[in-house]
Amino acid sequence: MEPECIMSAPGKAILHGEHAVVHGNVALAVSLNLRTYLRLQATSTSKVCINLPNINTFLSWDVTKLQQLLPDSGGERCFLLDAELVRRLRDLVGVSNGTLDTRSMAILAFLYIYLSVFAGSGELPSLTVSVWSELPTGAGLGSSAAYSVCLAAALLSASGTIPSLLSDQESTARWGEVEMELINRWAFQGERIIHGNPSGVDNAVGTWGGILRYHSGKITPLNRVPMLRILLTNTKVPRSTKVLVAGVKDKMNKFPSIINPVLESVNAVSCTCEQTLSEMTNDTPTPEHYNILEELIDINQHHLNVMGVGHPALDTLCRVTLARGLHSKLTGAGGGGCGITLLRPETECSVIQNTIQDLRDCGYDCWETSVGAEGVQQHSPLAVKEEALEVLARY
Repeated sequence: MEPECIMSAPGKAILHGEHAVVHGNVALAVSLNLRTYLRLQATSTSKVCINLPNINTFLSWDVTKLQQLLPDSGGERCFLLDAELVRRLRDLVGVSNGTLDTRSMAILAFLYIYLSVFAGSGELPSLTVSVWSELPTGAGLGSSAAYSVCLAAALLSASGTIPSLLSDQESTARWGEVEMELINRWAFQGERIIHGNPSGVDNAVGTWGGILRYHSGKITPLNRVPMLRILLTNTKVPRSTKVLVAGVKDKMNKFPSIINPVLESVNAVSCTCEQTLSEMTNDTPTPEHYNILEELIDINQHHLNVMGVGHPALDTLCRVTLARGLHSKLTGAGGGGCGITLLRPETECSVIQNTIQDLRDCGYDCWETSVGAEGVQQHSPLAVKEEALEVLARY
């Protein structure tokens, strides 16, 4: 096993198609250039350690104790969730079936992937895994998927299932399609531990990056996509995705002749956006392309309000940014949560900084970032963001 490896994976946002996707329409999911970083170190301590400073979690277990949890069959690795192993891990960690807190789910996902990946290797290795993220948890930005993707990539690499990529000349690298598919499948198991019945979109974005098209369960990465600059705003208003999805369904049942055309229009927005992004990739992006993207953002936000998933905090976001000539919409479930604001290439730095300050004055968190970032990568220490490396080096 390599003495050390460092991985990172991006977060995700929904560009268009929220809620409509639940009813068979197209959604576009994009990777965020806000990343989760993981450092795995081989040790000789006979312990397995996990350090999650973002959620103040630092735990360790004896390897011999974990070895006893493995199934008697010797552990053929498969992609059906092992319910018995999950039960044993819940008992070990002291997590009841109804517990869904971030800390407990993160621990279970780590232990499950670790034991499953190394199940057939005879002896479990002692190691330390440290994870730090630029993504807020529980904000609908794919933080758990980025975590699961990093875990899968690091543990598969440590087990020798996929190769370690870096040579002396390389600072960052990514795997081929076969290895990426394997990482994605193991990350999906982590997401199942955390969320129960995920769509697979978040871990796919974390694995491949870029922009993905999701339609009726089928996930298709878009070839060659433009990098778009955005502001990402977290209103910090809590919301329940389950309640919001149910509310849209109730409106459909009550007003089918009104809401169904709205959902069809959102589908058309997603498809028009996909076509525009394709044109921007194949040709030089023009001001007209950005005009179209801005209009689509406005149209979709109005549709989401019609569906009943808006919120006064999101209305404030749209009003504050429009006062600076920028266009915004919610991303994800709505009802609060996060929003995205498109930045044109010619948008001046002063406008961006003033807008960020305006939004922070509203009590929101706001970052300047971009969408279309690379998916999961392996890094040399020199290629890791200084802040991330500084945190990971403490453990």
